[in-house]
Amino acid sequence: MNLQIEMEHHRGVLIVRLSGELDHHTSDMVRMQMDEAIQRRQCEHIVLSLKNLQFMDSSGLGVILGRYKLIKQKGGKMAVCDVNPPVYRLLEMSGLFKIMPIYDNEGNALTELEVVS
Repeated sequence: MNLQIEMEHHRGVLIVRLSGELDHHTSDMVRMQMDEAIQRRQCEHIVLSLKNLQFMDSSGLGVILGRYKLIKQKGGKMAVCDVNPPVYRLLEMSGLFKIMPIYDNEGNALTELEVVS
């Protein structure tokens, strides 16, 4: 299985929707596309929607943490939403939720980021 990435800008928030598998085969592509979108467009925050992400390994964690550090250096915030159980377990074991909030859906994540921005 491969990975599809969809990006959308909404009031200074970059929404990134991932579908498929985020692993060592696809992580470089995601990293490059997200970095380009962050650098090219003015976005203050990132919402990472993982609703259709079936699998993720440590390479995927690295991509998420790297983009978190990048947006944080710019004074922004990053949130994760719509996480399915297997991916949730990996993110929870990694300690990611200690540094990044998780929301049930994109709407809640956008509302919270726009309130705190």
